[in-house]
Amino acid sequence: MVFSRVMRAVDLIVKKRNGGELDEDEIRFLVNGYVSGEIPDYQVSAWLMAVYFSGMSGAESGVLTRAMIESGSTFDLSSLPGPLIDKHSTGGVGDKVSLILAPVAAACGLQVPMMSGRALGHTGGTLDKLESINGYSTKMGNDRFCEVISACGYAMTGQSKEIVPADRLLYALRDVTGTVESVPLITASIMSKKFAEGAESLVFDVKTGSGAFMKSVEDSTRLAESLISTGKSLGRGVVAVITRMEQPLGYMVGNFLEVAESAWCLKPSLAPDGFRYPNDLMEVTLRLTGWMLVAGGLASSVDEAEEKCRSVIEDGTAYERFLQNVELQGGDPGELESQLTSRRAPCARTVAAPRDGYVEAIDAFSVGMIGVNLGVGRNTPEDEVLADVGVELSVKVGDEVDAGDPLCVVYSESDAGADEAAKTIRAAYTIGENPVDQMPVIVRELSSL
Repeated sequence: MVFSRVMRAVDLIVKKRNGGELDEDEIRFLVNGYVSGEIPDYQVSAWLMAVYFSGMSGAESGVLTRAMIESGSTFDLSSLPGPLIDKHSTGGVGDKVSLILAPVAAACGLQVPMMSGRALGHTGGTLDKLESINGYSTKMGNDRFCEVISACGYAMTGQSKEIVPADRLLYALRDVTGTVESVPLITASIMSKKFAEGAESLVFDVKTGSGAFMKSVEDSTRLAESLISTGKSLGRGVVAVITRMEQPLGYMVGNFLEVAESAWCLKPSLAPDGFRYPNDLMEVTLRLTGWMLVAGGLASSVDEAEEKCRSVIEDGTAYERFLQNVELQGGDPGELESQLTSRRAPCARTVAAPRDGYVEAIDAFSVGMIGVNLGVGRNTPEDEVLADVGVELSVKVGDEVDAGDPLCVVYSESDAGADEAAKTIRAAYTIGENPVDQMPVIVRELSSL
């Protein structure tokens, strides 16, 4: 007599809690059971915490990624000529790179199928930022995804009930159970989305520092190596660029605020008087886009590729692609342009420097959490984000300030929220007596190309 194998979620939780290695059947049992609703949130939460503390082997991580991919359907982009290259960030504060990078890459000749996420922990979400544009929709099926990419060079979408449902569910659960900062869980989440979207090669922006999920360069390097290893096992060429996230990237933190800053970077003539060009943001953006061009065979070196990227920004081609995408995905380009300098939450508070000196640090994590409390992100999966709240930085690390100079402006939907955010954010700034040397924003680059 042949007996079928009987598994219980609680036994697998205990096994992983005690440092054991789960086999393929056990991992698939957990993933498939959660997606089908047979295994409840509380047991999967316990398993995620066990993974957080006990880790996963390379074999486990690979199986988890494949199980997540196979939990639903994938995009079929075989009708597109390519090259199909995408970029993904591990998450940061003020990280609106994707909004600028995608139209630049498209204007250079790449096709960019981008499946992004929503706000996670203290970091903002690309989908939330895009959907702050009135009418903009990131929900689309395979045919429409291909149509948009064919028309303007890129399309922005997210997980659905059909596409990588396991990641959609686990992503939201990790956000509210303190299990975000796990290399195997991050790897499986990212790689399952990237495989499902159909990209041929991948460029990753692996953040490191106080505003990142990986706080040290060592941990960020482990994640980068895990992404490259898993990508190779799935037949994808991978580049990982480790970038610094000690202070917010650029000057805007918030959903529509970051859309506005992205538009100004693509077309500076639209920016208001006093606009400060975000050098850190654009250095990261150009480097990542440059690697995408190299991965797609459109440039022989990153330096050559960066020059191509600058040229399509300067001649306006990249901004044209941006507006085309906005219209194709349901937005009104004219309305968007009319709102860039004026659309803000109604209650604003300016936070002033308490004394003369130099800005030594701006704690990205603290700014990110203040943003979450304002409504930029979520405290629970059910929370609705707010489009127009956020923080507008007036200075960055290294800048000299006099007492009373503005450090930032916070925007809230309520006076109480604005007052609390203004009071709290002062502690995120460190002002010292001596000039500060800027740390390089690009820390390390790894490639399997």
